[in-house]
Amino acid sequence: MERLKKTVDKALAWLLVGLMGTAVLNVLWQVFTRWVLQDPSSYTEELARYLLIWVGLLGAAYAAGQKLHLAIDIIPARLEGRARHGLEIAIEACIFLFGLAVMVVGGLRLVWLTLRFDQTSAALGAPLGVVYLVIPLSGLLIMFYAALEIVGRWRALRGGAAPPDPHRATTLPID
Repeated sequence: MERLKKTVDKALAWLLVGLMGTAVLNVLWQVFTRWVLQDPSSYTEELARYLLIWVGLLGAAYAAGQKLHLAIDIIPARLEGRARHGLEIAIEACIFLFGLAVMVVGGLRLVWLTLRFDQTSAALGAPLGVVYLVIPLSGLLIMFYAALEIVGRWRALRGGAAPPDPHRATTLPID
């Protein structure tokens, strides 16, 4: 399981690097065509917007997987042992259910509707369903990371292992 997580982490990190690099080049092209050529490109603003959406949502999934997301840990920090693992399992279960209900189910419905009604972007002419596909994809990634955390916490709960430090990004020893 740990090897699978590392593979997903690395692939997602490189995808984010590629998307961010594309966004930078796209914006540089927009600036060049607007100020040097005096003829602004018609598609770059829209592409930058869609790339920002993809980077934001996939970046959120990556941050969730690395435990770098914003969290209020007042209660978990005061708990130890089984109580802490139990609370962390409940929190991760809520995250999993949110990813499933809102991002995957809701996102797939949005993708289906936009594809069904043939909605396309104005400048690029791309199907908006493809743009919105990042929502269920990010939801699946968040669910994947939450499921790994639940399994790791469950194993730690059964084995009595000490909880990880909540103030730094760690991965649980999942075999």
